[in-house]
Amino acid sequence: MIPEMNQPPPTIASPATPFAAARRIGVLLLGFAFLLAPAIFAPPLGLSSTAWKTAAIALTMALWWASEAIPLAATALLPIVLFPALKIIPLDKVSHAYANPLVFLFMGGFMLALAVERWGLHKRIAVLVLARISARPPAVLAGFMAVSWGLSMWISNTATAVMMLPIALSVIRVITPDERSRSPRPLPAFRDTVPEERRRHFAQALLLGTAYGCSIGGIATLVGTPPNAFFAAFMAERYAISIGFAQWMAFALPLSLALLIMTWILLSRFIYRLHELDITAATDVIARERASLGRISGPEKSVLVLFVVTALFWITRPLINQLTSVFSLSDAGIAITAGLCLFLIPARLKEGGGLLDWPTARRLPWGILILFGGGLALADAVAASGLAVWIGEALHGLAVFPPLILGVLLTSVTVFLTELTSNTATTATFLPIIASLGENLGIAPMVLALPVVIGASCAFMMPVATPPNAVVFASGHLRIWDMARAGILVNLGAILLISGYTAIFARAFLVTWN
Repeated sequence: MIPEMNQPPPTIASPATPFAAARRIGVLLLGFAFLLAPAIFAPPLGLSSTAWKTAAIALTMALWWASEAIPLAATALLPIVLFPALKIIPLDKVSHAYANPLVFLFMGGFMLALAVERWGLHKRIAVLVLARISARPPAVLAGFMAVSWGLSMWISNTATAVMMLPIALSVIRVITPDERSRSPRPLPAFRDTVPEERRRHFAQALLLGTAYGCSIGGIATLVGTPPNAFFAAFMAERYAISIGFAQWMAFALPLSLALLIMTWILLSRFIYRLHELDITAATDVIARERASLGRISGPEKSVLVLFVVTALFWITRPLINQLTSVFSLSDAGIAITAGLCLFLIPARLKEGGGLLDWPTARRLPWGILILFGGGLALADAVAASGLAVWIGEALHGLAVFPPLILGVLLTSVTVFLTELTSNTATTATFLPIIASLGENLGIAPMVLALPVVIGASCAFMMPVATPPNAVVFASGHLRIWDMARAGILVNLGAILLISGYTAIFARAFLVTWN
């Protein structure tokens, strides 16, 4: 899940109630207590003083990330201050993590997303695809989920959810009233023949399917969600395993598609039974949306061409590098080149100005880039200090479980933990530990790490779990219980599917990634 691009990340730094203020102060004090622990208490048996100090910092960062007592990016700056001061890692090595090539890959991807949003290209793509869907409720749900899934591979899942919500609400308002906005009553055909509860079930399925499609789509590409890019950077730095854009898609795209189909089946057949509902009039709503788009503009065409060319370069980069020795392409270089082209290519020749201007580019989620660097710096310290090895040895009792069961257990912990915490923070905290556990158990670290990383993007139960969940929850058609009831089934299905898929295919892909 990529955090909001149009809004600052959520924080409780400005509490609205006395209880929230007391909670924030308590969390901050507990974090400082963790930092002081190495100066007061001797390290546990077998743990070096350096690793003990690293553990204290890791606990503080995990606590502040989970509670958001201060902004996520602010917590991510702690390694720059504490690691050199406590002689854990020199400053030059710590700062290197904040300039990882994957940071620039994300930056270029964000620029493309902002340009797509600026000219409304994302809405045109969505409406044109939906216009070709039949009026059968399961097909409408599949269409919304597929469009959300496809767009969120490349642009912010929050932006995708925000764009899809008005279209979904337009369809919903034809079928069921919106009490919050006092929208018109449903069409007589629905009011007279379809029970109100069934109409509300369709609304809930459509909104949840849209949010879930946004989260699942991000799994398919390295730029789709921060944990994917963090995993690629971690494997490169820790194990010298290079995972390119096309290599990740070859592994993750089939899994992401399988998750999408599984989620659609659960929502349409088992949770809401949409095959029992007829909503033929929905086609009129989508037709009106299509008519309102007008002809595609010049800037939209230019952004679309650049978007397609960039994606093609990402996909074919390994082949291009094999065919020529004149230059060497990188995913980050391609992304930044695309970002520069957005400033260089004029939007309209007569008016001047590029496809992307700096006022728009300032909306880049800089905080996520800092959070990304802070997570990598923490991962480096956990490995360099020996903390990861110590934790892996302490968890050696898990060797009694076969890899598949171990994968299920670790994925379950990640999926349910990320319902309440940032998926990037969860990945940054657990990935070094899981990798070291694999080393100590004689299992390829990737076999255990992959289901954890992918599971971090599968938070379907709570509105606070991911921005798309919060976007659709704000529509007023869902209660927390509605989201939790559907989400826990999707969570359980995702845990089993992710664990089984990675157990079968991770080793085969590891050979191609070495």
